[in-house]
Amino acid sequence: MRDRNFDEWIDKFRTSIASYEYYVDFKKVYSNVDKVKVELNIFNSLIGSKNIREDFVNILNKYPDTLKAIPLLLAKREDEIYCQDKNGGCLYKFNYSDLSEQCCLAGNNKLERYEKYCYFMEKTGLFDLLENHLIHNIVDYVMGVEVGLDSNGRKNRGGHLMEDLVERYIQEAGFVKDVDYFKEMYAKNIEEKWNIDMSALSNQGKTAKRFDFVIKTENMVYGIETNFYSSGGSKLNETARSYKMLSKEADTIEGFTFVWFTDGMGWKSARGNLRETFDVMDTIYSINDMENGIMRKLFV
Repeated sequence: MRDRNFDEWIDKFRTSIASYEYYVDFKKVYSNVDKVKVELNIFNSLIGSKNIREDFVNILNKYPDTLKAIPLLLAKREDEIYCQDKNGGCLYKFNYSDLSEQCCLAGNNKLERYEKYCYFMEKTGLFDLLENHLIHNIVDYVMGVEVGLDSNGRKNRGGHLMEDLVERYIQEAGFVKDVDYFKEMYAKNIEEKWNIDMSALSNQGKTAKRFDFVIKTENMVYGIETNFYSSGGSKLNETARSYKMLSKEADTIEGFTFVWFTDGMGWKSARGNLRETFDVMDTIYSINDMENGIMRKLFV
């Protein structure tokens, strides 16, 4: 594959590979809201309340388990929140079973302890949100909060998008999971399964190298790494150098080939280092290569 032109190759890199499910995992959002839907509907009675402190304490006294829904109103998943002001600090616990252990909420009875939560609701602005009818339905409000919280999971989902894409093309090429292709396999497992000396990659057993995929054909074992970079950064230069070295080490192993599938506009800022790897590594490919059938050509 040395006849490939690097500039033409990198010019076909993609801006994004986001799937439709990448942006928001609505199934997860609905599930999280359903877990506290009863408690949230109880709190709906506070919307527009003229005596919100009293009504809030009455709810906690009658339905103390509603406490667990309060952190979510502030886009927090933890059941403990620490706050401080000129009056001091307090660790608020929203697991009702822990109430008796809260020294800063100590009081002669439950109602006195609940008054501390009134202070929390007032100072965080939640009372104002509810009392002044700035929202119409707490369940709908929390649904929006959950959508926002789920956006934080995009990084994790994004990390698997390239893996999922590569795996799809592996399967379309006719390989079967756990039969002739494997996910997240360590070099030591390759040694044990196919009796291949992988010490060149493991620094004589001192480093546990893991591949995203491993494909076994009749005459070769392929160790595969995948990644996609939508933005640049110093990590890309290190990745290119690391995989260049990995490729050279793999060339010394009989019966083993290292393959790298990568893409993304982030590489434009690190094209110099990527070019160096491209020049010495025959088995580096992009999404465009996969679309043009490289899986069937390579893994024969």
